[in-house]
Amino acid sequence: MNRMQNSSREVLLKRINEVSFAVSDILLFLDTHPDCQEALAFYQKNVAIRKEALAEYARLYGPLTIDTADDTCSRSWEWVQQPFPREVKGGCR
Repeated sequence: MNRMQNSSREVLLKRINEVSFAVSDILLFLDTHPDCQEALAFYQKNVAIRKEALAEYARLYGPLTIDTADDTCSRSWEWVQQPFPREVKGGCR
């Protein structure tokens, strides 16, 4: 993998992590403020951003989550054969 692609991959992973944190955090807020329309709009916006980022990552590098895996045409459970993000950086192999 070339340096530019590795950088893009890291940027996309960072974006997924950031938006995933925002979604998790706003869910905690919504637990105690279920009628807050501003928080609900923030949640919906960030869920859409996260879904789009996960789909982009899956298209470019393979799925990170089961809901972004497309194994409908496979004869076996292949999505898990992709290297995990932590394996790509070289620390675990």
